[in-house]
Amino acid sequence: MNRGARSMVDAWFRRPALQVAIRLGLGVVCALTMIAIRAVVDTAAPGAGPFALIYPAVLLATLYGRWEAGAVAFAICFGWTWLQVLPLAIVQQGDQAVMVSHIALNAASVLIVLAFAETFRGKVETARQQREAEIDRRAVLLAELEHRTKNNFALVASLLELQKRREKSEPIRRAFDDAIGRVRTFSEAYTHLAGEQGEGVVVEMRPYLERLVARVSSALLPPHIALTSRFADVSLPRESAVAIGLFANEALTNCAKYAFPDDRAGKVHVEFDVSGTDWQLTIRDNGVGEAPHAPGNSSGSSAGGIGSQLLGAFARQARAKHDTRFLDDGCEVSLVYRQDAA
Repeated sequence: MNRGARSMVDAWFRRPALQVAIRLGLGVVCALTMIAIRAVVDTAAPGAGPFALIYPAVLLATLYGRWEAGAVAFAICFGWTWLQVLPLAIVQQGDQAVMVSHIALNAASVLIVLAFAETFRGKVETARQQREAEIDRRAVLLAELEHRTKNNFALVASLLELQKRREKSEPIRRAFDDAIGRVRTFSEAYTHLAGEQGEGVVVEMRPYLERLVARVSSALLPPHIALTSRFADVSLPRESAVAIGLFANEALTNCAKYAFPDDRAGKVHVEFDVSGTDWQLTIRDNGVGEAPHAPGNSSGSSAGGIGSQLLGAFARQARAKHDTRFLDDGCEVSLVYRQDAA
């Protein structure tokens, strides 16, 4: 019934006169439909239940065309029944006074149905409008919250950047770079999602990942490290998209820190593939792999390291599985989602 209230036949028209004409037209259509069905019934059972089909005709006309459509259907249906069906019923039953009382009782009953249908339709429509107004209000509040959150992330990143410039120790500066990268990834997510509200919000993954990878590359990868990428043109739910972005940021950060020591040249490739509802993020480098001198390994994912813990947390948020493979010529970190395994 809630859908019925939202599917009024006049909903697509703005002019009041045209809306009224559409409603009256619906009443005529419902009445003619009832007459056609009545004609078919009379071929099998002439005069049986002369008023039975009036009730659904008036009910449907009122629910989808307001009381005007119900009134038109009521007038046409009773007029036709009076002229075409009742004479046959009177001939069969032979008591005109009883049939007149039946007419009056059924007319009153149909009018009661019309009144209740219009009341119900109005209540449902009012409730729908109130709910949509509340949804719009919450969307505005959520947009404001996300805007403020995005600005707060940007402010935190700027403050960390200022503090980093005051530090002379290279390890401390690298630690600041890690923190700044993570904060900016959150900020990037909110920037990309600004203005997209409501349940079921999706994110275009290709531009989202392209911006993220470009930022990480310019901030962390030196010129002698070549970065290539290939991203499928697909949309994913916001929660999954943010988790994928954070995972990619962390994996690339670890790659920049550990895969190419001593100014070693190399390549990094980032790829996001989609197959139906399944997807896979892969970050592969041709660095040192599981080098003995690297803290943990080339992915930065030592068993108890913060990098490994963050990758696991982001994978769980995306409801996916992550894996790190050490190859003969580097390392491959993957984040894989399979709907059957989710």
